[in-house]
This record gives sequence, C-alpha cells and structure tokens, in this order.
Amino acid sequence: MIEIPARITTFIKEHHVLTLATCVGDESWCCNCFYTFIEDEAALLFTSDSDTKHIEMGLRNSNVSGSIVLETKIVGKIRGIQFTGELIKVENSEHSKYRLKYLKKFPFAIIINTDLWIIKLSKIKMTDNRLGFGKKLYWED
Repeated sequence: MIEIPARITTFIKEHHVLTLATCVGDESWCCNCFYTFIEDEAALLFTSDSDTKHIEMGLRNSNVSGSIVLETKIVGKIRGIQFTGELIKVENSEHSKYRLKYLKKFPFAIIINTDLWIIKLSKIKMTDNRLGFGKKLYWED
C-alpha cells in the first residue's frame, strides 16, 4: 500500500464527520457519520445501524464514496477531501480492537449499540486552497 501523503492524513485526523454516499442502480443516498481514522490501514471507522438506508445500500454495493470538508466562507482557506472505498462490516473477531479505537475518540458511543463499519480507502482527492486556488493532491491505493 502506498502511504497517504502527510497533508491528507493531517486533514483527516483534524476532523470527525464524514459524508458517506451510496448508490444502487439509479438510487443514491448519503448520510453523515462520526469517524475515526485508522492510518496504518488507510481506513475510516464509523458506527451505524444495519437497518439504515445507507448501510442497506452499502451491503448491496460496497463501492462507496464520500467527503470530509472544512466549513469556511473564506475561499483561500477551503480544504476538503473526496474519497472512494469499500464498505466492510467489522466482524466479531475484530470487533474489540476497532471498538476501542472508536471509543477512544468518541467515549459517549459506549451507550450506543450499533454496528461498526470500515471504509477501506482506495482513492483520495484533496483540495487545499492554502497551496493555491484549486490546488489538488491525490492518493490512490
């Protein structure tokens, strides 16, 4: 696996909400989720109920996309990433390891009984206007 550039990993670590987009046939859906970044696996970890529309669609088509953005009105500070990846349910054998990583970032989630999901990242495009208007950085596994 090719290492994700530091500027991109730093941005991902600075934030905590992603937008996840799913698509099956001509139907698409998106949602927002708290996430934690697993850098050594190039993956985003989040929780969600299995009966939500985005998870039901993601189980039918595990190729997902999404974004993480810095909300700003200052054009010179615009930053964000768009990504694609594969949605995978965390299996019971891996559950404790990943749950601890998630709870470390979001301790309040201990009271929530939801499933853990991973997005194994395959492509990332980052826009960072601090480097010049419309400057893009790319990563692909």
